[in-house]
Amino acid sequence: MRCPPSTPLLSILISAAILSLAGCSGNEADTAAQAPPSAAAQTEAPATPAAFAQVTQQRLDNAPAEPSQWMMVGGTYEERHYSPLAEINRDNVGQLDLGWYADYDTNLSQQGTPLYVDGVLYVSTAWSTVYAYDARTGAELWHYDPQTPKEIAIKVCCGIVNRGIAAFEGKIYVGTLDGYLIALDAKTGEEAWRKLTVNPDEQYTVTSAPRVVKGQVLIGNSGSEFGVRGYLGAYDARTGEDRWRVYTVPGNPELGFENPQMELAAKTWSGDWWKLGGGGTVWDAIVYDEASNLVIFGTGNGTPWDQRARDPSGGDNLFVASILAVDADTGEYAWHYQTTPGDTWDYDAMAPMMLLDLEFDGEMRHVVAQANKNGMFYVLDAASGELLKADAFTEVNWNTGVDMTTGRPIEVPEARYDRDNIFNLAPGVQGGHGWHANAWNPETGLVYIAAQRAYFVMRSAETFTPNPQGTNLAIDMGASLVYYRDNPNAEREFVGYVSAWDPVAGKEVWRSEENNGPTGSILSTAGGLVFSGGGNNTNEFRAYDTRSGEKLWSFDTQTGMVAAPITYELDGKQYVAASVGINQAGNYYAPNHSRLLVFSLDGNASLPTPVSFTPPPLNPPAATAPAEQVAAGQDVYNNNCAICHGNGGAARGANFPNLMVSPMLHSQEGFDSIVLGGTRQQRGMVSFADRLSADNTAAIRAYLVARANELLAEEQAAPPIEQSDAPEQVHQETESTDN
Repeated sequence: MRCPPSTPLLSILISAAILSLAGCSGNEADTAAQAPPSAAAQTEAPATPAAFAQVTQQRLDNAPAEPSQWMMVGGTYEERHYSPLAEINRDNVGQLDLGWYADYDTNLSQQGTPLYVDGVLYVSTAWSTVYAYDARTGAELWHYDPQTPKEIAIKVCCGIVNRGIAAFEGKIYVGTLDGYLIALDAKTGEEAWRKLTVNPDEQYTVTSAPRVVKGQVLIGNSGSEFGVRGYLGAYDARTGEDRWRVYTVPGNPELGFENPQMELAAKTWSGDWWKLGGGGTVWDAIVYDEASNLVIFGTGNGTPWDQRARDPSGGDNLFVASILAVDADTGEYAWHYQTTPGDTWDYDAMAPMMLLDLEFDGEMRHVVAQANKNGMFYVLDAASGELLKADAFTEVNWNTGVDMTTGRPIEVPEARYDRDNIFNLAPGVQGGHGWHANAWNPETGLVYIAAQRAYFVMRSAETFTPNPQGTNLAIDMGASLVYYRDNPNAEREFVGYVSAWDPVAGKEVWRSEENNGPTGSILSTAGGLVFSGGGNNTNEFRAYDTRSGEKLWSFDTQTGMVAAPITYELDGKQYVAASVGINQAGNYYAPNHSRLLVFSLDGNASLPTPVSFTPPPLNPPAATAPAEQVAAGQDVYNNNCAICHGNGGAARGANFPNLMVSPMLHSQEGFDSIVLGGTRQQRGMVSFADRLSADNTAAIRAYLVARANELLAEEQAAPPIEQSDAPEQVHQETESTDN
């Protein structure tokens, strides 16, 4: 619903009561204490633009000619995250400072790219809430809460997030976690229409930013970790009516195929793949090429991850882990390129793509480029899909290159793991690159990649039974704990950094310092600057020299930053805006200071002192359960809980509670009231009574108690050393696998 402008409350202490075990997200933790807004936002009256979000198709087509605006998530249809503005440049960026800020009413991860249109900043936050701010003063004009049911969190693999919005003809468009596409009046925040884009009885969610193309709103969905059939939909921007839909994997052959491509794709599958949907969801990565009138988009992983459980014959499984192009008017197939045939490593092709004009062999080519999750940087002809270049941009051990004749990766046989053959994969399922925005700079000819060096231990599950409501991965989520215990010197990094990449030469030119965990999304400008957040675990907003990689400026954001920053011009002055908020401490209840920050060369605002928070200590009851029960609990936990609560119960960032410190470890009755009784449903933790028994939950609790005691013993035995920012080898809150 549309909410009136609000002033955030003063910071409050976090009560001890919130330390109880909770679900994937919810109202109490989601509305953590925040500081007051800046003085400007408190005292200045909001200006009233002559019109709100009057973004026509002509303006979208000619977005590069309006550098003062940021009307699309990628800036323009090319999605280059580049701005020709240069008032803020490498010579004066040291003077950049905070102009104003506005607090959000949430304590969850912020991944949404803001939009700036004609004096107003629009931004989406967790739970698909949308805010509108006067860009001059920071005064809130309105905010909208779609009232998404919190129990939808049970369908979410990787975070209660939203990656952005779209603007068109006086409307702001947002996709909601429960699958709605909603059009809002850009002036008032009132709903104009809403359209359910998914089957609510299936495990779909929506986290991606919509794109507007020729009067259509394009949006896909998530759910490949659970078991759905992926598709991209086009909806009338004025009414929400269906225009076209493109499925990415074939359905049940007995029901017929929607088009010849689905019939062709079915020949690359075997078994009863359609019973779990097949996967291939379109949860981000959509770009429109005006030159060819093609919509080019990526597809997600197959379901389950382990191909042996998905397709016994080991086929290519078209069109999972692929880049597809379709006609923008009809959705008719044009071409495809499969980046990871027969994917078994969660290597979806959902990393952002951009359109570029590059010279290859003396000829200018109009191309689409992607730094793929599988660690390879691909350059394809945008009109035909011809593969022009494929190079590893980070540590890769699953292939030795790409055969440029066939376009297929040259796989390392050992990488196709099974139960007996464990493989320490690079990139791991975190990806060589995730969903984070990359940027292009025409002056340097470089693509700036939010790169990752990551490992993850892959092993088939001992047994696999399809779960109609939970995740369906068919891998052993606890394999890394055992593998790294037995192989203490094995690679286990997960770090992020900015990589300046030459897409023609296929080589890195420079890289930034490394963060523990993923780094932030990227913006490049004609001022010779690359802006990037410090990621999950470093409270910095940074500016680098585009040519050398020298860090020229940084700002303490008091929280992590992963969303893409933008830049715009208002009243002849350049601004940089960034949506920030990550709980890098890994505690669900810690305040994470989620805010919109706006910077200028004459900024003079200051952030308030951060709210202090002391994480609760490990304090488990004695581990008395028999080994057999603990082992059984580990299996049940890995199959039902690990995707949210992390390996061995260690929390994955701010979105999920850390079960290692839960008071419910001391009470089976309290534990069951949540897991079976559903007492935390309004906070996202629904009842698991339809899939778990009391014996199951007793075993899970026994396993968690045993794990907490192990960690406590390690903590007590360890010498006092400086703690790292994030645990190693935990499938952290990258949202890379949000598909």
